[in-house]
Amino acid sequence: MRWAVLRHPRRWHYERARRRLGARYVAGVGIEIGALHQPFPVPATAQVRYVDRLTSSQLRAEYPELAGLPLVEVDIVADGETLTAIEDASQDFVIASHFLEHCADPIGALGAHLRVLRPGGALLLAVPDRRYGIDRFRPATSLEHILADHEHGPARSRQEHYREWAMLVDRPLGHVAADQTETHAAALEERSYSIHFHCWTPDELAGQLRHILGRATAPARVVERRGNHHEFFVAVRRAEAVSPALDSRG
Repeated sequence: MRWAVLRHPRRWHYERARRRLGARYVAGVGIEIGALHQPFPVPATAQVRYVDRLTSSQLRAEYPELAGLPLVEVDIVADGETLTAIEDASQDFVIASHFLEHCADPIGALGAHLRVLRPGGALLLAVPDRRYGIDRFRPATSLEHILADHEHGPARSRQEHYREWAMLVDRPLGHVAADQTETHAAALEERSYSIHFHCWTPDELAGQLRHILGRATAPARVVERRGNHHEFFVAVRRAEAVSPALDSRG
């Protein structure tokens, strides 16, 4: 351990922050959505089932760049944005690590995650900070945008999301030539490739969460926010006592 600290101090601190968050909020039986090759660290006593939109073998084919890396075994094949295969109030925790940015409808996804939590259960979000990494050239997602995607359907902005991704993520990374941007975007959309549809800084998402949780059918509140190098954490606790919905729109 000491050698690891001396040689890779940033990585050690990054993993330690994740372990501490898991130890604080993860207990009982729950799910993690979209873990792929990086499952969130949880206490040994917690029982985790892994949810993904594809089977483990299908994920291998979808993400050839992960060849050689160990993927978690998918226990439940389901849309992580809707969780229709999971009963209401049945989980002690939900972990969505680097998942919310992939959601076409973040408001709907957060509503689904809170729906399956038992009263008192915890939702753990790990979200990339758009100022670092692959989203650094992209504009922030606004509250008005995600409200429109939720109320009118995410199909309205889907094409534009893929264009932005092709132009401001894949082009700077050298994955596509300038004259092939439109063709590349159309190909990604055709195969429904999982891009970052949205991106935020910690403060940007915090402001939006206050609005979203105020509208949520399942009452909940943010209990912790914390940065962790290129990502940030948000822990949300569902209220112990369920009260009437403030707004049935979710």
